[in-house]
Amino acid sequence: MLIGHGVLILRVDVSYMKVLLFLPSTLTIDPHPHVESSLPHFARRIRHFFCSCRREIEREGEDIAKRQKSATTSSCNLKRSEEVCSVGTTTHRYPHHDYSKDIATNVANPLPLVRHTAITITITITITTPDSIAMPRVSASSSPSPLASMASTLRAYALPIILFAGAMFYQLFLIPNAFPPSHYDVLQIESYSSVDKVKEAYDKLESKWNSAVEVFDIHEFLKIRYAYELLTNPLWKRDYDIFGIDEQLHIVESASKRYAGKHISELDFPLLQAPSGSMDHSSKVITASDFQYIFPDVRPWLIQLYSSGSERCAQFSKSWNKIASLLDVVANIGMVELGEKELAIYLADRRSTGKPFFRNGIPSLVAIPAGCRAAKCISRFDGELTVDKVTNWFATTVLALPQINYYSRESLVPNFLGKTSHHKVKVIFFSKSGERAAPFIRQAAKDYWAYASFAFILWREEESSYWWGAFGVESAPAIVFLKDPGVKPVVHHGSVNNSFFLNLMENNKQQELPQLRSVTSMELGCDPHGYSRAGYDTVMWYCAIAVGRPSLELNKMREIMCRVQETLSKHSQVDASSENQSLAPAVDAFKRRRLTFAWLDGEKQKDYCQFYLGNAASDHTCGQRRSVTDIPRLFVIRYLRNSSAVDLRTQEKTKWKSLLVQDLINDSDQAGQFVAGYKGEDDVSQIVHWLANIIADGDSRDLPFFVSFINF
Repeated sequence: MLIGHGVLILRVDVSYMKVLLFLPSTLTIDPHPHVESSLPHFARRIRHFFCSCRREIEREGEDIAKRQKSATTSSCNLKRSEEVCSVGTTTHRYPHHDYSKDIATNVANPLPLVRHTAITITITITITTPDSIAMPRVSASSSPSPLASMASTLRAYALPIILFAGAMFYQLFLIPNAFPPSHYDVLQIESYSSVDKVKEAYDKLESKWNSAVEVFDIHEFLKIRYAYELLTNPLWKRDYDIFGIDEQLHIVESASKRYAGKHISELDFPLLQAPSGSMDHSSKVITASDFQYIFPDVRPWLIQLYSSGSERCAQFSKSWNKIASLLDVVANIGMVELGEKELAIYLADRRSTGKPFFRNGIPSLVAIPAGCRAAKCISRFDGELTVDKVTNWFATTVLALPQINYYSRESLVPNFLGKTSHHKVKVIFFSKSGERAAPFIRQAAKDYWAYASFAFILWREEESSYWWGAFGVESAPAIVFLKDPGVKPVVHHGSVNNSFFLNLMENNKQQELPQLRSVTSMELGCDPHGYSRAGYDTVMWYCAIAVGRPSLELNKMREIMCRVQETLSKHSQVDASSENQSLAPAVDAFKRRRLTFAWLDGEKQKDYCQFYLGNAASDHTCGQRRSVTDIPRLFVIRYLRNSSAVDLRTQEKTKWKSLLVQDLINDSDQAGQFVAGYKGEDDVSQIVHWLANIIADGDSRDLPFFVSFINF
């Protein structure tokens, strides 16, 4: 058990010796049965030690010597200006004690020195005791055993030996494996040697194995042959020298197994095969001079770095053409051959040494965003070279296009139809392959986000009857446009390209009964700041609007309004007769686009709803639902073009919460509004006749420019 330990440093000058410092250390002093009486004995041993040091100085003079002199295995390290002496192990058993006083007392008499020399003596002391009985005293004259001395030496040099062995292993094994010899090293020539020198080196090695002076291992021979074929092909040598491309290296291992045990004369040459397919250069091939003029560009670029001598590039050609066709409408597509060294090096990755390389080999794809002016904004594709993954990476990373999710039969209604805004058309794609949406579809989803929501469904034959009954879909691929409640879905079967799909979206972006919103009011012609759909010169036009909280009752009203539109559309396609003379005003207004149908969400568009209905008539139609009763309503707005200034003093100003409603009543109105409500039954025929009477009356009356309300 450790009791105490320390280092005693004594400094001897010409006529005195003084204790300078007492510091901790770890050398061992063996136990002694008489602690108190052993202190003078210990001091005597120190005095004896000093005498030994004095004799050494007298005998050796200015020479530095290291000798073991006393029975205590002391050692003295001598220098010209100072001497450091270390006491070995003298065995005692001490409790905690202030040793400095006792030692200073016993060494008080100065030692005569031959010359003016300072001596610093360092004594390392550690006191230990056993847990039970004290150890017997060890004779001072005993010396350590050879085995103990050897063990001490091994412990002292163990760490340096381990570090040296690790360094040699790293130098001899790890580094060579991390940096294997180049093909030039295999041929025993300098790197980047010419083709002629490669052939010359190969001929020398060939003469050696043909003369049977040296017996070559089949694996070594194949490595030499591989290096020869690679470095004598100008394209392969260029790619290897500049970018380290070596895409056929696996042939050496496979050939070694195939030709194991065979003679060199039985081998089939050449080992390397040139590209089997031709490169399709349908995409624009970019040169260094082109690059300076086309960048930066307003459209992003996807560029393929390829080599005419690469088999992988030839195999990727078909996939590249498909990628180019999918991205053509949203990005520019180009190719750079590695022969354009400066441009290829600029677009390549860089190692820590500065050498260009391609992390995943070639072909390598890089994307340059629109407006990019520096290399730091260039993105490199590191994934698997498939059409789906490349197009998805480009559309998401570079174009920032939205993802379109896949839904199953079970999740379509709760997760898509149930969470999509009521005013949006639902566009559903049926796919057999399960691939992600093409970039032009995702671009359309971004452009038409205010009008439509998009979803994908993986087509399964066992579910075909369900989709036929739900949407009328017979097979995939197909596109379904879901519009108003009760309106038959619009279904298109077959594949589509960008232009055809945009035509479909433009024709079906609106509901059959579109929702009147701030973003659609101008387009629908139901905005006092705007104009009629019939044209800028139209003075008077009408909007028929169904309003209510989202409910079955509102869906029924919307369905009736759609049937009203169908009725007017049918009458507009036949000649006028006595049977439909009463409907002529409404038919003519609908045909000339002076009559528009729309609906309002009374819950979310509370202020807009109350503005037209008034507070008295809006309790069961506008705002949050207060009872189980929902009463949708129908009204018509007549717009009259403003031909003179409005006398604002005759209008009552109201503070509205909605900015949209404030816009409806401010002094910038282009047209006045006259509102009339419907009080009849939910019958298509009655609503059509009512609309015809309203339009006939509105067209015949010369009303002043004002905003008026009629109570329901």
